[in-house]
Amino acid sequence: MVFEQKKEKPETVRKQIKMSSHQRAAPVEKKFFTPGMKILTAVMVTGLGFGLYRMIFGLASVTNLNNQYALGLWIGADVATGVALAAGGFTTGALVYIFNREHFHAILRPALLTALLGYTFVGIGLEFDLGKWYNIWHPAIPFMWQGNSVLFEVGMCVMVYLNVLYIEFMPVVCERFIGRVNLPGMLSCLNNPVDILLRFLDHILGKIMFIFIIAGVVLSCLHQSSLGTLMVIAPYKLHPLYWSLLSPAFFLSSAIGVGLPMVIFESMLACRAFGRKPEMRVLTPLARIIPFLIGVYIFLKIGDMIFRGTYVYLFESSVPAIMFWIEFGFLTVVPFFMFMSSDIRRSPRGLFIAATMYIIGIFLNRSTVFFIAFKPVYAEKAYIPAMGEFALTIGLIAAIIFVYRVFVTILPVLPAQEENS
Repeated sequence: MVFEQKKEKPETVRKQIKMSSHQRAAPVEKKFFTPGMKILTAVMVTGLGFGLYRMIFGLASVTNLNNQYALGLWIGADVATGVALAAGGFTTGALVYIFNREHFHAILRPALLTALLGYTFVGIGLEFDLGKWYNIWHPAIPFMWQGNSVLFEVGMCVMVYLNVLYIEFMPVVCERFIGRVNLPGMLSCLNNPVDILLRFLDHILGKIMFIFIIAGVVLSCLHQSSLGTLMVIAPYKLHPLYWSLLSPAFFLSSAIGVGLPMVIFESMLACRAFGRKPEMRVLTPLARIIPFLIGVYIFLKIGDMIFRGTYVYLFESSVPAIMFWIEFGFLTVVPFFMFMSSDIRRSPRGLFIAATMYIIGIFLNRSTVFFIAFKPVYAEKAYIPAMGEFALTIGLIAAIIFVYRVFVTILPVLPAQEENS
């Protein structure tokens, strides 16, 4: 969304449904390949190398997946967790535009970029997990639709929402390149047409952006909840602590709850990486909202356990029970109380720790649902992710960080440096 008002077109800015902010955004002027970025690039290339190997030689070459365990680390972590952690885009968008909380405009662009990259790499990660990865385009063809499948709804929503995210991000591109298009060599003849196109998009999107904002919120709620529906059909394969008819509500409420902590986490890391001061004047008020969101998830989870009587499994020595105490008892309930503390909300370190704990809790929750608490009836042995699965997952995370730095270096995503001093 647009932070900086364009003096040459004030009428366009006024019509962009308050898409500007009092805080100016600008590209980051920092050296790109720092020592840390060189290490990150090596990790990224190594991980993606495993991905290329998998594409050539098949799933069995780098994974421990089999006919009993078809959903492993790549679905639990790369896809399900990635979708949840990308919820910061629609939660922040709803907060700013639907609930009219203009004070949070400063974090909207970074949140939108994080969501855009998150969903982009969810699609990439899903492609690695598909047996016939070259058929990933099939859901886009109407005569190949399978409306009875939950995954069909998830795939369609994610596909459409990804396009919505790129459209929502387009004003940032327009702001950066309008009047500055300078294509090299033989492409220079396109400078004027591209500039005209950018101005047209900037003008049109300012009038219809509210449609994409509403669509983004609706689509996100649909597929976040539908991910929880996937395991509803497997009541005898999933541990009672993790199977419930309310799984769609669990997935949706926990994703909404993790959206704002993810924004805080990303903001803190960006400030650390680029030598800036944390924007506590924005993050502290934002943190006040988080206990209400996480509280809904905790209420639903505990209420479901009491109603179904599954609390009796809490004290068994099984791995799912232990994971429940870790991801819910420690990494969900504890951050809930931490966010309720005004002292922690005012502390950059405390706020970062609380956000990180809940993010890890969501990661462990999704991983537990999809392969730790999942036990097929005829499984010959337990599923343990292979080294190649871990390597590709870490490589994808490194790739997200790498591309994020590329975007903020080129485009006006983060607030200008003088606003953080």
